[in-house]
Amino acid sequence: MAASSLNDTERAFAAQAVRRKAIFRTLAIAGVVIGGALALYYGWERAHDPSYPLAPHLVLVVLILLNARQNLRQHKYAALLEKLTRAGN
Repeated sequence: MAASSLNDTERAFAAQAVRRKAIFRTLAIAGVVIGGALALYYGWERAHDPSYPLAPHLVLVVLILLNARQNLRQHKYAALLEKLTRAGN
């Protein structure tokens, strides 16, 4: 489907996604860094205190990493939309 066949609402949606492409990449990188740092911190805490509750903290790490994965996916979709909309012009 060429970009010229998109209506105004679809063009606006694609343009907004393309504008946010860098934000999605930044959030993905930040999520991986924060998730990794928390995993290391919680591992360190568990190593020094065997009674440290690890499971709830690991759930938080997994959720942060899943969010980072979703942001990376949105970045890839925005990059693809950018190519498709520019190819149609």
